[in-house]
Amino acid sequence: MASYDVRVRSDATPEQLFALLADAAGWSRWAGPLISHSSWVRDGDPAPGGVGAVRRVGSKLIATREEILEYDPPHYLAYTILSWQPIRDYRAIVSFDRDGDGTRITWAAAFEPMIPGTGRIYAWVLGKIVGGLAVRLGRFAAEQARGEK
Repeated sequence: MASYDVRVRSDATPEQLFALLADAAGWSRWAGPLISHSSWVRDGDPAPGGVGAVRRVGSKLIATREEILEYDPPHYLAYTILSWQPIRDYRAIVSFDRDGDGTRITWAAAFEPMIPGTGRIYAWVLGKIVGGLAVRLGRFAAEQARGEK
């Protein structure tokens, strides 16, 4: 198994951060250049983004489908990747913990590389991508809370 663990601090509350993360249709507002299109493929319980929901994030041409496995607002959300990737058994959890007057975002995942010996490089690449997402999520939520967006 390979893994990554990204931790970022935001001035936003766990509630504000969770609301943005759990809104697949709104990811394209905050997630940056790699995610220009985002939508729900299937609603979950509770609708739309609860357990069993499937979101599509990426571009209109190339996107990843992810299924929500656990949903506990505003504390954490866990998901897996359904689209083909050079990895399997991917499971990520995004958690929000109060940190003074802000929140610590932890975005961690574990997976099995399909090609032996590639786990470290995939973990590094995914950690960089997810790290960027976590920073943008935290920044956007804090700006939105201040009324800047």
